[in-house]
Amino acid sequence: MKASKIAYKPLGMILGAATGAMAGALFKQVWKLIGHDDDAPDATDADRGWQEILIAAALQGAIYAAVKAAVDRSGATAVHRLTGAWPG
Repeated sequence: MKASKIAYKPLGMILGAATGAMAGALFKQVWKLIGHDDDAPDATDADRGWQEILIAAALQGAIYAAVKAAVDRSGATAVHRLTGAWPG
C-alpha cells in the first residue's frame, strides 16, 4: 500500500466523522434563511406538505454532498503536500 494511502486512512476517518456535523450545521443555517421555521421538516411530519419535505431533503442532500467533497478534497490535498503523492 502506498504511503499516501496509509497517511490518508486515519485523516479520512476523522474528517468523515466531522463531515456530517458540519453539513448538518450548515443545512440548519440555510434552512433558517429560506424556510418558514427553524427546523426542517421530517418526512413523517403530518403538518408539512410534500413539496416542503422534498425540497428540504434535496437541499440537505446537496449540502452534505458538497461538504463531503470539499472535506475529502482538502484531506487529499493535505496528504499530497505531506507525502508528495496523491492518495487513491
